[in-house]
Amino acid sequence: MSVEEEKNKVELEDHKHQEMAEEIPPELEALLHTDPAKGLTSAEVAQRLEQFGRNELSEKKKNPFLKFLGYFTGAIAYLIEIAWILSGVVQDWANFGIIGALLFINAAIGFIEESKAENALDALKNTLALKTRVWRDGELNEIDVVDLVPGDVIVLRLGDIVPADCRLLGIGVHGEPVEGNLQIDQSALTGESLPVSKGKGATAYSSSIVKQGQQMGVVTKTGEHTFIGRAATLMSNTNEQGHFQKIINRIGNFLVLVTILLVVIIFIVLMVKDKGHNVLDILRQVLVLTVAAIPVGLPTVMSVTMAVGAKQLAKKEVIVKRLTAVEEMASVSVLCSDKTGTLTLNELTFDEPWLCKGYTSDDILMYSYMAAEQGANDPIEYAVRTAARAQLDTLQSLGEKETKIPGFKTTSFLPFNPVTKLTQATILNEETGEVFKVAKGAPQVIIKLVGGNDDAIHAVNSLARRGLRALGVARTINGDIEQWELIGMISLLDPPRPDSAATIARCHEMGVSVKMITGDQLIIAKEVAQRLGMQRAILEAQKLVEADVPEEEIVRRCVKADGFAQVVPEHKYRVVELLQEQGLLVGMTGDGVNDAPALKKANVGIAVHGCTDAARSASDIVLLAPGLSTIVDGITTSRAIFQRMRSYALYRITSTIHFLLFFFFVTIIFQWQLDAILLIFIAVLNDAATLVISVDNAQISAKPDKWRIGQLITMSFTLAVFLTGASFAHFFIARDVFNVTNDELGTIMYLHISSCPHFVIFSTRLSGFFWENLPSWTFTIAILGTQVFAMLISVFGVPGLTTAIGWGWGCSVIAISLGYFVVLDFVKVFMFRIWSFELTAKLWPTPTRRRKLSARKIEKELNTRVTSNIEKVRTAVRAIHAINLLQNGNTSEKTTH
Repeated sequence: MSVEEEKNKVELEDHKHQEMAEEIPPELEALLHTDPAKGLTSAEVAQRLEQFGRNELSEKKKNPFLKFLGYFTGAIAYLIEIAWILSGVVQDWANFGIIGALLFINAAIGFIEESKAENALDALKNTLALKTRVWRDGELNEIDVVDLVPGDVIVLRLGDIVPADCRLLGIGVHGEPVEGNLQIDQSALTGESLPVSKGKGATAYSSSIVKQGQQMGVVTKTGEHTFIGRAATLMSNTNEQGHFQKIINRIGNFLVLVTILLVVIIFIVLMVKDKGHNVLDILRQVLVLTVAAIPVGLPTVMSVTMAVGAKQLAKKEVIVKRLTAVEEMASVSVLCSDKTGTLTLNELTFDEPWLCKGYTSDDILMYSYMAAEQGANDPIEYAVRTAARAQLDTLQSLGEKETKIPGFKTTSFLPFNPVTKLTQATILNEETGEVFKVAKGAPQVIIKLVGGNDDAIHAVNSLARRGLRALGVARTINGDIEQWELIGMISLLDPPRPDSAATIARCHEMGVSVKMITGDQLIIAKEVAQRLGMQRAILEAQKLVEADVPEEEIVRRCVKADGFAQVVPEHKYRVVELLQEQGLLVGMTGDGVNDAPALKKANVGIAVHGCTDAARSASDIVLLAPGLSTIVDGITTSRAIFQRMRSYALYRITSTIHFLLFFFFVTIIFQWQLDAILLIFIAVLNDAATLVISVDNAQISAKPDKWRIGQLITMSFTLAVFLTGASFAHFFIARDVFNVTNDELGTIMYLHISSCPHFVIFSTRLSGFFWENLPSWTFTIAILGTQVFAMLISVFGVPGLTTAIGWGWGCSVIAISLGYFVVLDFVKVFMFRIWSFELTAKLWPTPTRRRKLSARKIEKELNTRVTSNIEKVRTAVRAIHAINLLQNGNTSEKTTH
């Protein structure tokens, strides 16, 4: 492929990318042929304003009071609220106050921690320019951008924010033809790393910035119909329930179902035995049992644990905006990362050049600097000047505004223009008096200038295939200002951040797959991916929306790809959506308006350093430090927090099931009950102590964490059955063997039910044996402290609360509880070791699990075959090597003879 063909291919790809989002229906196209000298009339503006609406993004705000009430929803919350109302009905004011306080504390923590200072749509709205110049009724006026309508003719100048999507007209403010194109920075919209050159007929998108030039344009789309408006629509349509809320609701639904079922049975049995004479008394007894069984502290402990984790992350420059994102980040298995400005520096820099014989890297930099337009805002010129000043000793001594090269004088300079496609300078060597010319420009132009060079053509094609932008540099030689010699080719690239490759490698080690997403061309994406240590399996975004391809194939492409190129906001959103449909938890990083919809759609949206307001508002987590390195800190901390929450959930579900099982049978069979105040005392005191789990030591998992609900409930039920057995053993031994009084029995069972399940939390902290990762001193003291307190009030007794049972019973019950948690620890480890996905799929064979199990079997068989074939090849290679050694040995012997 020639240089010109390669250039045309790149320009065609650029054009396709630029026009991808610009689809003008015929009825709208008919309204765009406005006379540039006069503009629209006031009547036309009024009509179109009514038809298309104002040039602004609609806002949907949720009432803060309704938002606060939202924290009173969910299975556990509903059951607590019912218990609260019933406690008022039976005039149990102590429970009424305790339950009401817990309800409002839970809601307040959630509301305060998750309150957002800004709305995502507000931020998108604020990115629009405030005023713009427009031709109307034959006059050039300055108006508010919200009043723009399709067909308006507007003026775009250096520094302007484009107020609406518009088609460039290629003429100046008074209708005169303009030379050169507009340079427009639209990196925040499309992800392209460089300002884009746009001429007559091209589309300038709303909220992009004019970096160079002046032109008029006709407005094509306004408000929610613009490129940025579609991003806002996607964001407003993304209001899914978070992963953590779904998990808590599933746990809550199970506990509520079990609680209601057993409590209703107890209520019916007691009513039958009492023949309905004392309904309020029975209701009061059942209510106390319900309150004690409900995990009222579950939302509070979870919220506090996540809040403490958020503060830990803040110290590492990771700001958490949505509290539950702390937990969800631990489960993220795919991280989709925007390339420009996130994985790369978003600035064009000098890369490894291709050099002709006799020239060095310093030479091509020096000559490039001589032919650079000083002070120009063009990113290529800026990259050349920056690299030269940084690397060349002769230029490092220059002041910031000095441009003269020591020993050389520029006698004339021809700036770049679209016709010649090069810059040219005439230089005087003040020491020797030699005069020569230097030229820098498009590769095909410079190669033609020097009379052709096949090696240079191959070099440019090679650079183009790698996505590197090339510039040719040449100079005149031997005092002949018409005889040109090629120096080489500069290559320019938006380079990866210094820490990006290491961060991606670390993510892979932690079981998190990283997928790069960029608006740049495919070849550029592949080059950057290779430099980041990623595979080059990059997919063009159009492959995700092909109408004639089955959905299953599109999903397979999405999962297998290492990245996606030439994307628009809809594509990023689509990638996240496809991955989530596979059951994957997806993290998305980005910094621009084009990233905002995907940031909000993802399970965890992460706005990186230097992001736009729109990206920051749509995200769940904001990184204050440049690059992605702090994400590793975030994943590590979130996994520690996840382990603490899973530890508490396993403990709390176990305690609840144990409580319900024991009191269900002891009430039904023996009509025995514990005093209501002791039940409440256990629930409140033990839940308060477990709040310190938020600062406990945690064993961080090597892979993404998952809430395996089936495993969690099964293990909880198993441990609860063992605890129930221990409770009945205490009950029968105290009552039938030692013949204690009923009051003493109540105190003994209070101490046992308070301590035995509570000590299980030392076991549930991790999947291995408890001694593999010992708890923190704060956590240990808090847990033991509550039970020492329970033991003391049991040993000495408290009038109206407990009956004294003495040191013998007190120490024995605590000692047995401590020893029993060790027994349960072995049960827990055994269950974790035998538990597998295969076991779950066999016990609860859902269609999804069957498909996954089948896929795993096929993958396992393929891996076995591949391993077997590799081993056969290795055996054959070793045999051949041995034969060669033997033959060489025989040859040596013959030679010797």
